[in-house]
Amino acid sequence: MTEVETPVPGATDIRIRVSGSSLNGFDTALVRGFFNGILPHRFPVVLGRDFAGTVDAVGADVTTFATGQSVFGVVLTFPLNAGGFGEYLVLPADHSIAPVPEGVDLATAGVIGLAGSAALAALDAVQLNAGDTVLVSGATGGVGAFVLQLATAAGATTIATATPGVETEHVRQLGAAHVVDHTKDLAAQVRAVAPTGVDAALHFAGDPAALVELVADGGRFASLLMMDASPFASRGITATAVAAAPNPAGLTSLAERVAAGQLTVPVQRTYPLAQVPQAFADFAAGTVGKLAVHVDG
Repeated sequence: MTEVETPVPGATDIRIRVSGSSLNGFDTALVRGFFNGILPHRFPVVLGRDFAGTVDAVGADVTTFATGQSVFGVVLTFPLNAGGFGEYLVLPADHSIAPVPEGVDLATAGVIGLAGSAALAALDAVQLNAGDTVLVSGATGGVGAFVLQLATAAGATTIATATPGVETEHVRQLGAAHVVDHTKDLAAQVRAVAPTGVDAALHFAGDPAALVELVADGGRFASLLMMDASPFASRGITATAVAAAPNPAGLTSLAERVAAGQLTVPVQRTYPLAQVPQAFADFAAGTVGKLAVHVDG
């Protein structure tokens, strides 16, 4: 924890008094120096890609937001410097920001942005149809929580990876039609559900090569992680490396689904700002749902 100068918005910026945020894989990669030499940094770098809060100042040329308005979104500015794990955040008004709808509190809004946007990108890549069977590897995390619910709502049959007990109960509550234990013989369990292979697989954790073997010829595969696409070509499988692309329209759609009760945002634990280091340790140990950060108060 450190004190920095309160940021001042420029003519086209807004300043947000942050209330809540959450931990994502991007944050852990940033802490570990993964982006050194890949993305520009301007220190001190404030962690936290997600944010939700209240607009407390607007630039002279801003007409899309007003002081006192509740907003949420994802920090995508470069060089890496601004973040949601701080009391104030200045962003361009045309950034990845959306209003928080009635019925959604700031704590909930603060965990939607990056994981929800990643889920939308993954599902868009595989273009699920009603009746498709989709394998979700890494289903217990934040992205998986959104994917299971959105895929089920689209009429797909979901197979989620989870260990017995708390994890299995968690993914079942989010709509998983079948649960397979990734610590056992994954192939045998998936083949018992889909003998000829699944129509699509979403890779958020695990060995992508093993998952490819479980996709039917001509099926679809999407990964949020690095992968070698060579095993896909001979079997006509469409493979896509995806990344979250938060935008106001997608964020608004996610928040409206939450407000309507169509999406649940599972939070395993909420940490005050001073306990963020513990949140990183807990994230590394594995999570069931999201780890939230409470910033104000």
